[in-house]
Amino acid sequence: MIIPFQGMVPKIGSRVFVPDNALILGDVTLGEDVSIWFNCVIRGDVNWIQIGDRTNIQDMSCIHVTNAKHPTRLGSDCSIAHNVMLHGCSLGNGVLVGMSSTIMDGAILGEGCLVAAGSLVREGFKAPPHSLIAGWPAEVKGPLSQGQQELVASIPARYLRYKEAYFKDGWPMAQAPDHPQPQGGFAEGHPYP
Repeated sequence: MIIPFQGMVPKIGSRVFVPDNALILGDVTLGEDVSIWFNCVIRGDVNWIQIGDRTNIQDMSCIHVTNAKHPTRLGSDCSIAHNVMLHGCSLGNGVLVGMSSTIMDGAILGEGCLVAAGSLVREGFKAPPHSLIAGWPAEVKGPLSQGQQELVASIPARYLRYKEAYFKDGWPMAQAPDHPQPQGGFAEGHPYP
């Protein structure tokens, strides 16, 4: 479902996949060729969320924000694996977040980072580009190996193929709903009710 909130209508790029049991609400922008998978929640009700082109958000992941403090921004070509929690964080282009990981408020991950499955990335954590991040709580373990870089880079293209297979099978492309009085988002000064 793609639902406005307080007049803020999600913005949806072209060839985006969102099944009916995923929820996209409020001040959310999805770029071109994004795929949001089953039972995901992307809730822009107290701050904005921006997701770049060709990024995939896999089944049962949750993306939220912090009121008046931390939006959530994902660059292009990111892969967010199953059952991930992202909250008020910023990910550069081409980041891979492994299954069942949590990334907290104010965390900033550079381009091409890999977060190992099951990691907890603390509030305010910062990682340079192309870093391996792992642990509970997470630490930067060092630069990615060539094999790890190839893995991170391979997943967005795979998910482009997956979503196109669903379109070929008759699943609809996502569209923003109509709203009689659309409002600007939080970056434009929308007040929280």
